[in-house]
Amino acid sequence: MNEDERWNQIVSLDEELLKGGVILSEWCSFIVRESDLAFAHGTNLASILTAVSGIETYLRSEYSEKERSSLFELIDGAPIADDLRADLHKLRKYRNKWVHVNDPWDDQKLLDDPEESEIELEEMALFAARALRRTIYENQWV
Repeated sequence: MNEDERWNQIVSLDEELLKGGVILSEWCSFIVRESDLAFAHGTNLASILTAVSGIETYLRSEYSEKERSSLFELIDGAPIADDLRADLHKLRKYRNKWVHVNDPWDDQKLLDDPEESEIELEEMALFAARALRRTIYENQWV
């Protein structure tokens, strides 16, 4: 996808998922914009990481009762649909695979077939953009 197609994907997600209005903290709005920019420019890993950050910021602003909750705790403690919860855990685990690399020298897969990783990252970036919007639009007012 080129940049215009990626922006169209974001607009399509908004048209599909936003039926009313939402109020977000400025921190959350800023992070969502950064995630959108990363997605539109094809920086898939950056898009995924910032999308998860936006999800965490939203969940923390809406549902956190403790000062320090893990993302796992925020997802499990939020009153959200079970299918969204499952998708957020899937995204969290995928993010962790990239953020918490256990053995950085175990890189043969990346060396042998970098295109496979790029395809996977692109698919997950779209998944993350959708999950982010499903999360921040889950409590709309009409």
